Amino acid sequence: MTASVQLDRLRQMLRIRRFEERCSDLYRDEKIRGFLHLAIGEEAIAAGVIPQLQPQDAIVATYREHGHALVRGVSARAIMAEMYGKVTGTSRGRGGSMHLFDAATRFYGGNAIVGGGLPLAAGLALADRMQQRDGVTACFFGEGATTEGEFHEAMNLASLWKLPVLFCCENNLYAMGTAIARAQVETDVALRAASYRMPSWPVDGMDVDAVATAAQRAIEAIRAGDGPHFLELRTYRFRAHSMFDAELYRDKAEVEAWKAKCPIDCYIVPLRAAEVLDDAILTAMEAEVRTEIDDAVAFSEESAWEEVGELTRFVLSDGARK
Repeated sequence: MTASVQLDRLRQMLRIRRFEERCSDLYRDEKIRGFLHLAIGEEAIAAGVIPQLQPQDAIVATYREHGHALVRGVSARAIMAEMYGKVTGTSRGRGGSMHLFDAATRFYGGNAIVGGGLPLAAGLALADRMQQRDGVTACFFGEGATTEGEFHEAMNLASLWKLPVLFCCENNLYAMGTAIARAQVETDVALRAASYRMPSWPVDGMDVDAVATAAQRAIEAIRAGDGPHFLELRTYRFRAHSMFDAELYRDKAEVEAWKAKCPIDCYIVPLRAAEVLDDAILTAMEAEVRTEIDDAVAFSEESAWEEVGELTRFVLSDGARK
């Protein structure tokens, strides 16, 4: 692993963190409306997994997908404009935070339905198989989705048909406000996934290098025809489930203990020790990230709302029927 790879992983995590921190501020200023789910604390997952994918690969995510889109190559401008609800957004401002989409990067993005992306991922992988394309579909979802019927259906069919899918369970220990131990009798998600006869293993989701190594190993095996693989990425979100969440279900001491495992702070320490990173490099990196986000905000502020006359475009309905 080269210094440039390490620095890029740090840069990607900083991009996600600073972008979402700005989104939080904009939400409070009522520039961003509707629902907003932040992944602050979970940056190592997107920064570790997505760079291991190839351009022909597909990504299916959840409503906590801003970082995934950024790392995949969707422009910060288009993502932020979508958050604003502007026509220059990834979905013309119609989807908002939970429905980012970008066909050019095969980012089939956000999904507001818990577990809803799992059958979509199986379908995309099946399509690649039928079209004889060398593609892998990476599907991101939370541990709460593993209690849904779609999870079991998708896992079963993916394994039965040896579909090229990488299942990435972002286990942040809480499905909205419910701790995993209060809802699931078996809390070892990787063990449950293994029951579908696919290689499954837990990964420290706060360690970007560990995530990248596991993802690379799994993707290489999938591409070689070994069928679906499952990663349980054990992580933690530092913020509440959403901006509407009063967060009355977690002990503050628990949150602070996990913050000590911050994927960014804990990555900076060894990079400094190895003399890969110093104050000048970090300052320049932060400035670069800030400039990108400032530009995205300015672009969104200046972008237009969709014309009222255009609102019925892309909507399937029988307008003539009264």
